[in-house]
Amino acid sequence: MSNGRAFVLRHGLPGLAGTGLVAIGALGIGWLPLETNLLANPLVSSLHGSLTGSLIARAFVFIGLAVLLQSWLVLGAELRVVHRTRDILGVLALWSIPLLLAPPLFSRDVYSYYVQGRLLDSGLDPTSNGVGSVSGWFQDGADPMWAEAPTPYGPLFLMIERGVATFAHPNAYLASIMFRLVAIIGVVLLAIYVPRLARSLGVNEGRALWLGVLNPLILMHFISGAHNDALMVGLLVAGLSLAACNRCVWGGVLVAGAACVKPIALIALPFVGLLWAGLNPNWWARIKAWLITALVAGITIVCVYLVADTGYGVISAAFSTPSGVLTWLSPSTAIGQIIGYATTWLGITSDGMTAVAVARAIASLIALVIIAWLILRPGTRNPVRGAALALGTVVVLGPVIQPWYLLWFLPLFAAAGLTGRETQIAVLATAAFTVHGMVESSATSDNFLDVTDGITFLVAVAITAVILLASPRERRLVLGGDPA
Repeated sequence: MSNGRAFVLRHGLPGLAGTGLVAIGALGIGWLPLETNLLANPLVSSLHGSLTGSLIARAFVFIGLAVLLQSWLVLGAELRVVHRTRDILGVLALWSIPLLLAPPLFSRDVYSYYVQGRLLDSGLDPTSNGVGSVSGWFQDGADPMWAEAPTPYGPLFLMIERGVATFAHPNAYLASIMFRLVAIIGVVLLAIYVPRLARSLGVNEGRALWLGVLNPLILMHFISGAHNDALMVGLLVAGLSLAACNRCVWGGVLVAGAACVKPIALIALPFVGLLWAGLNPNWWARIKAWLITALVAGITIVCVYLVADTGYGVISAAFSTPSGVLTWLSPSTAIGQIIGYATTWLGITSDGMTAVAVARAIASLIALVIIAWLILRPGTRNPVRGAALALGTVVVLGPVIQPWYLLWFLPLFAAAGLTGRETQIAVLATAAFTVHGMVESSATSDNFLDVTDGITFLVAVAITAVILLASPRERRLVLGGDPA
């Protein structure tokens, strides 16, 4: 047996067992439409239709994620030496296989995508109408949270939604699998361009691939959850990779394409301009590069809109729709809720929403200042790292944080290179959000942990702590500032 095949089997099979258990658990606690033939399957009905089955399914997910996290850490500890990226990608393929046809876990946004496509098919504009405008939306599995919320997605993804809805209707579960295939396209783009970007920046390709693509959060939220963020991030990384290799026109086109999936990707566009301007540019060179980049992106976006022929309310929806979610994962929202609880208890305010709005506004203002500084004062900082910092700023100081938002910037940080302490933080963040995935079948919550969630949280933390500290190699990776 060749060294490459032995490497793939040694690291791929344990992770395959982990994702296999997660896939079985998804049959019981994964999101399914109310009307699907899958519910008649004996295994699904036994896991999905009873409290005992649900507990068994959750146990499978717990154990599976723990095994996956352990497999990822063991692989990371071995990647102190260089391995062929082809072998690492073989491991990723093995880990992904069980999740391809399993029900979505950790979120049911994928069913909202389907109903939004049905909206377009019915002649309505999803950027100004919620999924509740379509008959049967609840049976199709869409979250009631988005019943009245406009769609915050760009024209490229709206075209994809319409195509999937046209092909799959009335089978919502088939639509979820098709959206997973779209997400996998994004993961494939990451698998191709993260190592290329790392190579162009002089960073260890294997380490970048391990942290930015093999990451358990990629499998949890991009493959299992099938979030459209996967396509956005894949196009974003591909665009920055091409721009870093002096193919800036195509870089601008792809980053604009990412923005046509989710507008937040536009934050990376000025950094394409910085790559275009070259090393140590003067102000005029930067301004010229920014203008050309904006022209390329603008033409691309206009062309996509003309082809898509969809609504133009995406920008306002992108700001308003996520802000309707209250989640303790967001520091600004958490601080606002704590202050709001206090002022309400004291009788100063009737509810806590004013405090939340003020805290969010202050955090957003700080984020704008930081992003402007990253763009206007790049210094010797690599523009790819600058883009990662800008996206990270948006996430940390934004009104809402979902676990998959971490993946907006983690692949860029992985490709740009991390210090030992930064790698340690990234590993701990991955573990923390894996715990969150264990606790919550949906990552959006408007209240703090209740008693049942508290017990689940303690069990998840205990399991993850054992996994993180299971052997000296993992302890060095987590606690010892392993060099990047």
